[in-house]
Amino acid sequence: MIKVLLVDDHELVRTGIRKLLDDAQDIEIVAEAASGEEAVRLAAERKPDVVLMDVKMPGMGGIEATRRMIRLVPGIGIIALTAMETEPFPSQLHDAGARGYLTKSCPAVEVLEAIRTVNRGALYVESGIAREKMLAGWRKDEPNPFSELSSREMQVLLMILEGQKNKAISDFLNVSPKTVSTYRQRVFDKLNVKTDVALTRLAYRWGILSDTP
Repeated sequence: MIKVLLVDDHELVRTGIRKLLDDAQDIEIVAEAASGEEAVRLAAERKPDVVLMDVKMPGMGGIEATRRMIRLVPGIGIIALTAMETEPFPSQLHDAGARGYLTKSCPAVEVLEAIRTVNRGALYVESGIAREKMLAGWRKDEPNPFSELSSREMQVLLMILEGQKNKAISDFLNVSPKTVSTYRQRVFDKLNVKTDVALTRLAYRWGILSDTP
């Protein structure tokens, strides 16, 4: 049996995926988590073979949770399952150690195929995303400005978009508020924005923020 940890902050999403996986004879959901923090704890306790990981969650997002799980549970296979299909999320999840990337609009059969593929130690990227990345290179699309951010800058960005203030971000990341201010300024400079409103508009334009869960 392939032991799976399911991570998403929306219970409705977890319920739908659970029903899908319950029908698979070779897959067992050993735990569910609603946050990155809970996911890291459960991964260390349950030692799942594969993790289906949402990317954008309150607090610790999927990128940081992925990085911590890789350190805690060597050999664990993490698959991002998210509404965020645009860069820089696929590349940053890969850099953090994820071995698969799916969108929540993908066919159900791809979720099962991804779990089995990653469990074998191989990589899996949803066919639509792989095709889009290839075509973007061919047609030389306008470069995504968010691709310039480091993983820590992206983490700070997502917390800013959640409306969190510098003090809350510094407490969570265990760094000084001054360091958070530095990260915030780097994000604004790299994205060429001056206000949180402009940042939010840019995030919607490039699919960093989405109306879907």
